[in-house]
Amino acid sequence: MFNAMKRHHFPHRPPFRKDSRLFKPFAFLFGGITFLFILAIGVVVYMALMHGKGEFRGGIFIPICGIPLFFLIIASIISGLTFHRFGKPMSEIFDAIDSISEGDLSVRVPEHYPRELGHLARRFNHMVSELERADQQRRNLTADIAHELRTPLHIIQGNLEGVIDGIYQPTPEHINNTLDETKLLARLVNDLQTLSLAEAGQLPLHPARFLLADLMNDLTSSFSSSISASGIDLKTDISNPSQEITADYDRLNQVLSNLISNAIRHTPRGGTISLATGPTPGGVRIEVKDNGAGIPAQDVPFIFDRFWRGDKSRTGRAHSGLGLAIAKQLIHAHRGTITAESEVGKGTIFLIEIPIAIE
Repeated sequence: MFNAMKRHHFPHRPPFRKDSRLFKPFAFLFGGITFLFILAIGVVVYMALMHGKGEFRGGIFIPICGIPLFFLIIASIISGLTFHRFGKPMSEIFDAIDSISEGDLSVRVPEHYPRELGHLARRFNHMVSELERADQQRRNLTADIAHELRTPLHIIQGNLEGVIDGIYQPTPEHINNTLDETKLLARLVNDLQTLSLAEAGQLPLHPARFLLADLMNDLTSSFSSSISASGIDLKTDISNPSQEITADYDRLNQVLSNLISNAIRHTPRGGTISLATGPTPGGVRIEVKDNGAGIPAQDVPFIFDRFWRGDKSRTGRAHSGLGLAIAKQLIHAHRGTITAESEVGKGTIFLIEIPIAIE
């Protein structure tokens, strides 16, 4: 798939036509130049052969007549080399563009051309690779959504059919189980909508001026009961209690709440979760750190992908698997960045950097 030398030809598009698209302009250009130069040489030859008042000098006829032929050979060689150096790479790129327009994103062009053409080929291949990756992510997203919707729908359908057929009694337990599945579906649909709007740059933000310390204190209060029940110690380190920022308070709260919830789920009893803030050039830094189970190094680059879960079996259904993907898009909407570092057995660190004010 990623063979850089792979070429794709389509039976309805003759190879000669593809190569001739750039060959004809080169042929006309060098052919015209050659014709004009030979014509000029012909005039010079004519003037050289004629001396004074029409005196013909035949001794130099044969050497001079060979000059146009020699130039024609040289011009042909130069034309061929120039076309091979410039025309053929562009023809390769045009062929690849035609293949991409027909839906073949596995096409690549050779990268061995020198200098600027080599850079162009490498950038073109990188662009096609990104398009192919995006197309594969789109296909994976469709499959993941179908997977996530299938289970709650089957449970709801089974519970309702069981009640209708008299297998189950409409007890509060069965009704609550069905209600829980509908809530899961609603949360999944809402998360998908939020993620879609954020990725399209259409998610509305409502910036307001507030103290960063107030946000940290609200988060600490919100998670105090779950932290206490889990036997985890929550620590805060606010470098500047008077630090103000202009941002969407609710969206930042959503991002940090998601990170803290993840930390609680993966930190054992007796562990520690810490929230820290600090300055950065033109902005602020927010750090969420835990000493929990950690994430394998090979999984860290993918944790912000849609429906990524540390549980490969997907047994945990209380969460949609979109939380980190949404967090990334919300931080990007604030013109900030979010990164993660993790080591198995030592914990995970999420680092957020955002500007002090957004428009």
